[in-house]
Amino acid sequence: MPSVAETLAAVDSRGRVSAWGMAAERMLGYEPAEVVGQSVHGLLATELPAAAKRGYAAREAWSGVVSARHRDGYRLELAVLAQPLQGATGGPLWIVSASAPEQPDNEPDADKLKKWALTQLPMAVAVGDRHGRIMGFNDASRALAGKAETESLGLRMGETEPGQFFPGAEEFPALAERALRMGDVVSGDFVGRAPAESRERSWSTVFFPLKDPEGQIRGVGTALYDTTEQYWARRRLSLVNEASIRIGSTLDVSRTAQELADVGTDRFADFVIVDLLDSALQGEESDQEATPLVFRRVAQQSVLEGCPEAVIHVGRTHSYPEDSDPSRALATGIPSRHHLEGAAVPKWVAAHPGRTRSAVTYGIHSLLVVPLQARGTTLGLAQFFRHRTPYPFDEDDLRLAQEITARAAVCVDNARRYTRERTTAIALQQSLLPRHTPRQSAVEVASRYIPAGSRAGVGGDWFDVIPLSGARVALVVGDVVGHGLHASAAMGRLRTAVRTLADVDLAPDELLTRLDDVVIRLEREASSPAGEISATCLYAIYDPVSRTCSLASAGHVLPAVVSPDGGVEFLELQVGPPLGVGGFPFETADVELREGSLLALFTDGLIETSNRDIDAGLALLGQALSQPSPSLEGTCDLVLDSLLSTRPTDDIALLLARTHALDAGQVVAWDLPANPAVVTDARKHTANQLTAWGLEDITFTTELVVSELVTNAIRYGGGPIQLRLIKDATLICEVSDPSSTAPHLRRARIFDEGGRGLLLVAQLTDHWGTRQTPTGKIIWAEQAFPATGHDSPTAL
Repeated sequence: MPSVAETLAAVDSRGRVSAWGMAAERMLGYEPAEVVGQSVHGLLATELPAAAKRGYAAREAWSGVVSARHRDGYRLELAVLAQPLQGATGGPLWIVSASAPEQPDNEPDADKLKKWALTQLPMAVAVGDRHGRIMGFNDASRALAGKAETESLGLRMGETEPGQFFPGAEEFPALAERALRMGDVVSGDFVGRAPAESRERSWSTVFFPLKDPEGQIRGVGTALYDTTEQYWARRRLSLVNEASIRIGSTLDVSRTAQELADVGTDRFADFVIVDLLDSALQGEESDQEATPLVFRRVAQQSVLEGCPEAVIHVGRTHSYPEDSDPSRALATGIPSRHHLEGAAVPKWVAAHPGRTRSAVTYGIHSLLVVPLQARGTTLGLAQFFRHRTPYPFDEDDLRLAQEITARAAVCVDNARRYTRERTTAIALQQSLLPRHTPRQSAVEVASRYIPAGSRAGVGGDWFDVIPLSGARVALVVGDVVGHGLHASAAMGRLRTAVRTLADVDLAPDELLTRLDDVVIRLEREASSPAGEISATCLYAIYDPVSRTCSLASAGHVLPAVVSPDGGVEFLELQVGPPLGVGGFPFETADVELREGSLLALFTDGLIETSNRDIDAGLALLGQALSQPSPSLEGTCDLVLDSLLSTRPTDDIALLLARTHALDAGQVVAWDLPANPAVVTDARKHTANQLTAWGLEDITFTTELVVSELVTNAIRYGGGPIQLRLIKDATLICEVSDPSSTAPHLRRARIFDEGGRGLLLVAQLTDHWGTRQTPTGKIIWAEQAFPATGHDSPTAL
């Protein structure tokens, strides 16, 4: 039956809509703004009937059926009545009324559409009574519960059986009760596995009260919408982010590989193994043409304690068959996904009894094989297994494993490169440091060198012990600014320069001045900023005859002196600028040491750390040095144990020297006038002293040497002259004079009257040389004792 006619619109004399009523909006779907001012013909599906046109022309009322077009596109047959009125402009204004059309036989009514919408909604919807017990639900809920509607009626929301809930749904009754009690919408999120599902899913749910027209709560409704894709996307993103944080925390290859295995078993796989090519671990380029490829198991992790699934232990080498999936993944660089159940078990797994037994015992059913590649280099393989997780890996999982492994591969390659460079730098550093203490009697020494454990790498710290003439010894400690191979190489150059300058027997301040010039010259020759050199150095000379220590510092921390009674004192003297600054002088300070004193030289890495300043470090060092110890080696260990709690962030060099003094009976000296007649006296004194020392076997040679040295001093140096004999590891003859002119060794010609003296000395002795003093110079020569043996410094 047609419905009652309602006024729809007003149309002016030009056929344009001038007014649009609510009935028209409800019937045709257009809002007033869409049609007012527009031609009425745009609303029609066909031409106006002839009666309508005649009435319009005659300005008479007319009625009839008009085909209109709904805003949604379908046609409506309307029973229309149009009546003319006098318009404001004098023209006619047509008032149009129409009755709503009857529902076509092929169009469903609203009730059917509502029912279908609820039933077919791709969102789980359920309806409960005032006690939250299920009264009905749609198809999506039926699929989620895995039960027919009749089997679930009367159960509480979330129940699969009386008192049993599928994972996550235990909160449903409480949420429904809150919605019924509060009369408002209550929402929640949960993750679980529905009875009809094998994989974990995520849902968001709302519970809302159902009210009658009077507003009374009569029941509760719930709607669940699946957020599984978003949930897994968040999980994958979280795992990738976690991998970027946790993997690569150190520059250790094994630790980095283990971090990959740890991350892989955290909510992703149940068992992870990481195999690296043994050649890559050795720092060699991997030769993938070689067969078989040798792998080393560097890491593995499992959700089961102790990794019982593992067939190969960490640290062991092994190989995979050439036609196996791991070998193919390594050769092609393409990851792969595999099932390990029934007929799907790969041949390479089935052919290995251990792998087969592990797969069967622990129910391993799914596998990902992902190559580890970084910077064009193939490093090895990561394999991910599932056995406790019921569902297999999918393609999204493979992509996720690929991304995690790619990040880990870069970290492994960084660690591998760092380890290789660090090993090279340490080897270079160790080769440049003294391996054995040279034989000398002035001091007893012990030393330690500890490379930095930070990512900065090995630095340029060094120490040295250099025997000098006159039974003296030079103690050196230095620190090149920077880390790595450059710092180690620079350290080697400076140590060589120090040894060369020490051979010239320069005073500490003069040696540092010359060394400063060397550093400046090396910087000028550097072709890049990486070649710049800056360093600190402390140079000390200890004389066991006078028990005097002369030292100078170029920006280096000053040493500590421990007296024989255990008192600790840090020397105070003028510290010069670091090497390489240039233009500033260095000063030598002389300190007299009691026999048995301990001199401690060190670099700043020992006392200064990120959480401890220099003053606190010096205090700890003083306490450690004051502790009694049976040996210098023990003192070194005590110092390091006291000051180092972790691996140092900077290199550490420590040199301890216990001073000795030569007995008065080992040193004799005679002051001689600058008169040629005293040469005979000098020879006589020498012969008598050698007899007293039991060295008659070398008397003749020594007399010749003394004669030549004294004669040379009288002729070229003037007076006064001093002759000194020192019985140490060797017999040392020294002649001093006030002249600063150093003699030169030359070969005399046939008719020369002189020039053979120093040549003769050089041939008769093991070593000879000259050194400057504040008042002139000293010419010295050393002779070994006869083969019959005499007292050595160790027996003194």
